[in-house]
Amino acid sequence: MHHIATLDACLQRIEAMLAAAPADSPRRMLGIVGAPGAGKSTLSAQLAQALGARAVVVPMDGYHLANVELARLGRAARKGAADTFDSAGYVALLRRLKAAVPNETVYAPEYTRDYEEGIAGAIPVASDTPLIITEGNYLLFENGPWANVKALLDETWYVDVDPALRQSRLVERHMRFGRSREDALAWVENTDEPNARLIAATAPRADVTFRWPEAD
Repeated sequence: MHHIATLDACLQRIEAMLAAAPADSPRRMLGIVGAPGAGKSTLSAQLAQALGARAVVVPMDGYHLANVELARLGRAARKGAADTFDSAGYVALLRRLKAAVPNETVYAPEYTRDYEEGIAGAIPVASDTPLIITEGNYLLFENGPWANVKALLDETWYVDVDPALRQSRLVERHMRFGRSREDALAWVENTDEPNARLIAATAPRADVTFRWPEAD
């Protein structure tokens, strides 16, 4: 497995991936996976900013089941676990994006933390966009529809980070969006961390490991 630790190294690898794409199928699909709080969204946003119009970020989080549906299923207290997403819907989106039908705009959903809900049709993806960056927790899972994700991606990168830093980020995030410190700590311990252990077990399936510099 390759290891990279700088944004420049990431961009060089992406440029090589785009350059190697066949002329009749120029779109490349990059998956960025990691535990909650690993910095997947941050890395994806930095890559997209550097690549400009050549890349669009399509987060897995847009396929969170709605809160009312989680309540109906009795899974609201486990929101963020693998079975609290429409995984089959996410796979269907990746298939549409990979096909890149000429002149067809594909609309992807986006998750908003302000409302803690997904918003349909929020991310437009033009057919001539050469790179799709999709980021999420379960891109390397081998259960259910998740098992179809990796084959749809040209490369999958696992984002590694110091566990203590990752957990502190999570607590801060939960507090920023309305939880008390006590509730935030309990959510991290009882929901985020069990998920994190499952996600870490999938890391060997990744093509590349990205580790944030210690200074960050």
